Amino acid sequence: MRTDILRKTALTAAGLAFTGGAIAGPVTTALAAPTTPASATVTQDRKGGERELGVRYEAQPNFYYCGPAAARNALSVQGKNIDVDGMAQRMGTTEAGTNSINDITPVLNKETGKDAYQSVEIPGAKADDKQTDKLRGDIVTAIDEGHAIVANIAGTATDTDGTTHSFEGGHYISVVGYRDNGNTVTIADSADPNQASYRMSVDNLADWIATRGYTA
Repeated sequence: MRTDILRKTALTAAGLAFTGGAIAGPVTTALAAPTTPASATVTQDRKGGERELGVRYEAQPNFYYCGPAAARNALSVQGKNIDVDGMAQRMGTTEAGTNSINDITPVLNKETGKDAYQSVEIPGAKADDKQTDKLRGDIVTAIDEGHAIVANIAGTATDTDGTTHSFEGGHYISVVGYRDNGNTVTIADSADPNQASYRMSVDNLADWIATRGYTA
């Protein structure tokens, strides 16, 4: 039997209240890195254990499109401009959200034209050291290969600036960069364009993903 990774996930009205933002429609912008603008573009050579991919960010157009929007933002680092409505249809997204990370993985693979993505579960209530190490390694490998990952998260996590991000009903985000050899990651979040990008420790991210999963 599958674990809670199969739980339906949507950005609920309660989730919007936690972010302090409202989804009024898609907002497209070039996504800058949170505190290091020079890292916002794709780095050809990995230097100092860090790398960031250039994202053509777009906010989700409604409360339940976080899955398709996260996938769209992830694909944008490869220069792809994907219709988010068509993507939502292929993922089976409804007002209840996108059912599982397993519905996102095949769409990403179809759009990239190869089996670059695989779903990974973190089924427990918290990530253990082995799961966190795997997440770190998967992020570094994916970013070095030029593609972002998509993660299904739930609950509350704190970023490196001390800001909390709460999605008690669940949410999808993209991971588009790393620093300190993967110990800190850069997140593109479609929920609120005012908090489009932030950094978080990989330990906090792993616990945020716990009970669900990611695709890398």
